[in-house]
Amino acid sequence: MPTSFTVVPVKDNSEKAKERIEEEDGNDNNELEENQNTAGDGVPKENSPFINNTDNDKSNSYDGTNMALFEEEMDSNPMVSSLLDKLANYTNLTQGAQEHEEADDDEGSKKKAVKSPQMGTFMGVYLPCLQNILGVILFLRLTWIVGTAGILESLAIVGLCCSCTMLTAISMSAIATNGVVPAGGSYYMISRSLGPEFGGAVGLCFYLGTTFAGSMYILGTIEILLTYIVPKAAIFVAEKKEDEGEALLNNMRVYGTCCLTLMSVVVFVGVKYVNKLALVFLACVILSILAIYAGVIKTIFEPPDFPVCMLGNRTLQNHNFDKCLKMDMIDNLTTTTQLWKLFCDGPESNATCNEYFLNNNVTQIQGIPGLISGVISENMWSEYGPQGMLVENKKLSSVGGSDPTQDIYLPYVVNDIASFFTLLVGIYFPSVTGIMAGSNRSGDLRDAQRSIPVGTILAIFTTSIIYFTCVVLFGACIEGVLLRDKFGDSVKGNLVIGTLSWPSPWVIVIGSFFSCCGAGLQSLTGAPRLLQAIARDGIVPFLQVFGHGKANGEPTWALLLTGAICEIGILIASLDAVAPILSMFFLMCYLFVNLACAVQTLLRTPNWRPRFKYYHWALSFLGMSLCLALMFISSWYYAIVAMVIAGCIYKYIEYRGAEKEWGDGIRGLSLNAARFALIRLEEAPPHTKNWRPQCLVLLNLDSDQAVKHPRLLSFTSQLKAGKGLTIVGNVLEGTFLTKETEAKKAEQNIKSSMTAEKTKGFCHVVVSSNLRDGVSHLIQSAGLGGMKHNTVLMAWPGTWKQSNDTQSWKNFIETIRETTSAHQALLVAKNVDSFPTNQERLSEGTIDVWWVVHDGGLLMLLPFLLRQHKVWRKCKMRIFTVAQMDDNSIQMKKDLQTFLYHLRLNAEVEVVEMHDNDISAFTYEKTLVMEQRSQMLKQMQLSKTEREREAQLIHDRNTASHSMNDKSETLPDRVHMTWTKEKLFTERNRNRECNSNMAMRDLFNMKPNQTNVRRMHTAIKLNEVVVNKSQGAHLVLLNMPGPPKNRGGDENYMEFLEVLLEGLNRVLLVRGGGREVITIYS
Repeated sequence: MPTSFTVVPVKDNSEKAKERIEEEDGNDNNELEENQNTAGDGVPKENSPFINNTDNDKSNSYDGTNMALFEEEMDSNPMVSSLLDKLANYTNLTQGAQEHEEADDDEGSKKKAVKSPQMGTFMGVYLPCLQNILGVILFLRLTWIVGTAGILESLAIVGLCCSCTMLTAISMSAIATNGVVPAGGSYYMISRSLGPEFGGAVGLCFYLGTTFAGSMYILGTIEILLTYIVPKAAIFVAEKKEDEGEALLNNMRVYGTCCLTLMSVVVFVGVKYVNKLALVFLACVILSILAIYAGVIKTIFEPPDFPVCMLGNRTLQNHNFDKCLKMDMIDNLTTTTQLWKLFCDGPESNATCNEYFLNNNVTQIQGIPGLISGVISENMWSEYGPQGMLVENKKLSSVGGSDPTQDIYLPYVVNDIASFFTLLVGIYFPSVTGIMAGSNRSGDLRDAQRSIPVGTILAIFTTSIIYFTCVVLFGACIEGVLLRDKFGDSVKGNLVIGTLSWPSPWVIVIGSFFSCCGAGLQSLTGAPRLLQAIARDGIVPFLQVFGHGKANGEPTWALLLTGAICEIGILIASLDAVAPILSMFFLMCYLFVNLACAVQTLLRTPNWRPRFKYYHWALSFLGMSLCLALMFISSWYYAIVAMVIAGCIYKYIEYRGAEKEWGDGIRGLSLNAARFALIRLEEAPPHTKNWRPQCLVLLNLDSDQAVKHPRLLSFTSQLKAGKGLTIVGNVLEGTFLTKETEAKKAEQNIKSSMTAEKTKGFCHVVVSSNLRDGVSHLIQSAGLGGMKHNTVLMAWPGTWKQSNDTQSWKNFIETIRETTSAHQALLVAKNVDSFPTNQERLSEGTIDVWWVVHDGGLLMLLPFLLRQHKVWRKCKMRIFTVAQMDDNSIQMKKDLQTFLYHLRLNAEVEVVEMHDNDISAFTYEKTLVMEQRSQMLKQMQLSKTEREREAQLIHDRNTASHSMNDKSETLPDRVHMTWTKEKLFTERNRNRECNSNMAMRDLFNMKPNQTNVRRMHTAIKLNEVVVNKSQGAHLVLLNMPGPPKNRGGDENYMEFLEVLLEGLNRVLLVRGGGREVITIYS
């Protein structure tokens, strides 16, 4: 939610400051709305009065010398005085009705100054919570729940649900008092406590719950209208009794859609009308409850007369008859009544009648016997039953003889749905929701941190007492058959709870009607704003369109979506079917509120300092468990659907959503879990069975800090498949003070490339005085604790021959030596730009492994890991090994096949024989050319120091010769000799030509070193074999020979590798880390 801060300059002696203050005084103090900070995408961003918020400070020039020592830090670290000034002038606007009302009232004129919030606990929290908690279920379903479940089980249902909301309110109070809660209420609390993924998922669940609550209230409104106020307004009228249920649902759909449209128009036209009527709706709720208690007290002295007609022990629908009699005496004549005609095929006394009707008497019982009648003992126990079960009074006698299949066509009161305990929990739970009403109005509260806990807990306590007492009083005052009569058919279609009220049933009917209307309007007002808040946070990209609205901020698009979702609930048409749906979404929201409090408490994060002290992690955990239990008790399949929806939203935000850092508890939990795991990993090195390449990828960047070889990242993701550790490193030359900006740019570019290539890992850019030291630092220090890399992946320096700078291949060889010294594996990819992308799918081909020396089995493991990825999945693995003259190649092949069998690897095996042929003249010639080139480069590339030393020697020699020539002459007192620049260069070039001519004669007289000849011979012969067998392979893996111990042969080593790899396209040189990485054991 966007928040705003106003900074009032305390003291500024400059003329500009005086002018600025005068201008601010004339601007109607409207900067709070006009200067809302927005991000580049139009999404409001949160301001902070603390460090790094310099928007308001930049205009305040720094004068004075007392703090001159700190003046360069003023841009990022504000003075304590300005910090305190910001905190003192903190203003919190509610994102709800207030600014929309003001925008509607102004209509283009100058906006009025924003008044500071003035609502207290009673008006701002207690009454709104009371209005939202008490509602449609209390008036329309609580009597039926008491009659069906019995008093004891009803108390259990109420106790479970009220305990759940009370525990949630305690957790919510702790979160709400842990700092300032901006407008946005519950969504803001959850998202900032649990992070954007959980916040978005639970926020959308809360939005869906609020939207379906609107459907429930509208359905309640229509049910009251069509059943109790104007039944004749029904469009669909059932001709048969068995069609009454379907006709009622169709009427609910038609009228509900019309009511939804009307309410949406009212909300769209002006929220201010809804807010002004809120007090009227609240008054209706309170008056209705007072009427119930007044009616209960009146039953002690004078119970109301609402007779219920019983046939045997069955309850009759009292719609189409006036007298509860079979026969009536009129003018001394016995005539049949209207009731007779309902059970017989004619008005005659000898007509054929229903057998049960003939066998049983008609009696009348009082529907409201009164508080002291003793009926409470009969209503203690449950009366569950299937759909279509007759509502019966077990005390009355009954003679059988009826046909159950025909009873549904007769005017009996029956169960319209199957009833059981878990269903009643789901239907009842919406009657305890609404506890977030206070936190949603946090922007209007004078002291939100005090008002929200007190008001919310007091409201829950009050409503819990009302529900508990209503359960007991309904069971003590109302006959059981009337309690189980959901729609009041046995009392001429009166609202059952209305029959108990005083002075008239119409008090409850009208009160509940307006209460449901008001609650529906409040839902249609609150839900779009909640969706708008989620959309403006930018965490769910496809919802961003719903963050826009009218010029005054009215969420038009969000209102349209809310109306469409609300229509789904109305098309369901049954209040009993919609209630469990919204129960799921609210329970999930409450579950995560408790989770947020428990996580923050257990982590003991430094910022977790709630003013509300009466909380404990155990209470939050109990509340979370209770929410989860109630979800599955109410409806296990709805619970699974709700959790799947939340899970899908969570994963979507995780992979596609905007990155937000809100300092949430889940991040702290991840940090603690990571610390614990790292400490555990530190205890011992990983077992061979758990070894996998944890890669440090050394990337090269160009002059614009762009990645040179992005395919190296593709290969990493194919090798790793998202498992294990990947650190992508780069070294910049220079000092960190001067290269900080370039380092950040390089890091951003690397992360972008990692995202594009789907490489999951970390980025580490090091600034060092030279590349050699920087790479060394990365190899030594990258990673943390047990999460350190064990493998270095880098690209082959393809241009090392063409480059005039010898440092590139020297750095490469030093990197090989350092990885060997650090006991880390090394992978060098040649022609890495030709490696496949993640989108390619290689056709059937081979991955060839040339196993020349054993280095721990890494050569075997790498192809197996690669083939787990879709790119390499169709490739087959071939393993070649080299046999010498004295080896038994047939036995070697068998042994290798056995070894692969035990390793559980499928691969073709081939043993290649290399005979000890005489060294060819070509090998001698290639070795000689290599050594001559190396020697020539050494002579041509004199260092700067050597050149300066040569110039000094020439200077000294010429000075000496001048002295000798002048000895015979008369020497003056002071001799001044001049050595010009031209003479220096002429003399140096003459000496260099002499040296070069001598060096060239030495070069042509050179004989190749025998060790180099042998090495060149090996490289040429092995290259011939590899090219012959594997030139068409998709990838060749080859043992990488180690560099010479004598650094004088480094350049020759590069030539050997170049010859070894000549003629091969995709090559991966592999050098083991000195430990076994694959095992035959389980």
